Amino acid sequence: MQRIIFVILCCLSFSGIPTAIAQGKPAPKPLFDDPIFHGAADPVIIYNKQQKKWWMFYTNRRASIEDSTVQWVHGTRIGIAQSKDGKKWKYLDTCVINYHPDSGYTHWAPDIIQEKDTYHMYLTYVPGTFKDWNHPRVIVHLSSKDLRNWDYQSTLPLVNQKVIDAAVYKINDTLYRLWYNNEKDGKSIWYADSRDLYHWQDKGLAIKARGEGPKVFYWKEKYFMIVDAWKGMEIYSSDDLLKWVKQPDRILEQPGKGKDDQAMGGHCDVLVQGDKAWVFYFTHPGRRKDAPAPAGSFDHKRTVIQVAELEYNNGTITCDRDRPVYLQLNRN
Repeated sequence: MQRIIFVILCCLSFSGIPTAIAQGKPAPKPLFDDPIFHGAADPVIIYNKQQKKWWMFYTNRRASIEDSTVQWVHGTRIGIAQSKDGKKWKYLDTCVINYHPDSGYTHWAPDIIQEKDTYHMYLTYVPGTFKDWNHPRVIVHLSSKDLRNWDYQSTLPLVNQKVIDAAVYKINDTLYRLWYNNEKDGKSIWYADSRDLYHWQDKGLAIKARGEGPKVFYWKEKYFMIVDAWKGMEIYSSDDLLKWVKQPDRILEQPGKGKDDQAMGGHCDVLVQGDKAWVFYFTHPGRRKDAPAPAGSFDHKRTVIQVAELEYNNGTITCDRDRPVYLQLNRN
């Protein structure tokens, strides 16, 4: 009997059938709900080699406070959740970021890259907690040895002081590229280059389209960039990380059927392992088109993190957010 069961499991695994028998339970929906403010957004996933856990960093929006302006998305800190396999996440804490020269400061949308034994974070910094959007925001460089405690290195010399949402990518051993949202240029995507992660030169426009939260990754022998267009996610492809071509169809635009997944997807991270790629995104469960929550209410502000698997066919990325995700992240 044991031999028969073993043969069945092997057949299921090699045939690619996504069954609970072959691959365990699927990832839950939602994947993660911040227990402090219930406003997790803008996730980025990285493996913590010291802790031997996957860590998720996210903007800890204060959805549970009473506020009818945009003050609740200011005054935010960067939350941390951890997981052994990428499937089950537990809240850990907030980052200790040793850069807050202004009272009531705001931290948004981190991106993190590891170089040797040092982690580098590129973080949007806003000098206060405001009720509107009419204030400066810059991108700062922080470094850490343990992913918990972060020291300020510099403020990046980008095109102006209305920039958000850094996305950094290592092109080769001597060149790094960082994309960001230039809010003064119609919220288009610009970029900067560095040889060492510490000194950056702004290079100008990358994509003349309205969007934010760019994420760049390499998959299927091609570079891709996903941009949050507030009507789903636009996808661009490139052979050289300079010239970008938009695919016709967006992903995560149409509502899903799972719990808290019935609104469009927003600002994401993409994790590639082998031929698999997963998109980690956030949703506003209370902003579903068929039954929207009252504006300014807790349900209208609340956000959660979800995950879906990307698929690639005939040069186009698609994503079925209702397909069960059998996620088992490998350790780096």
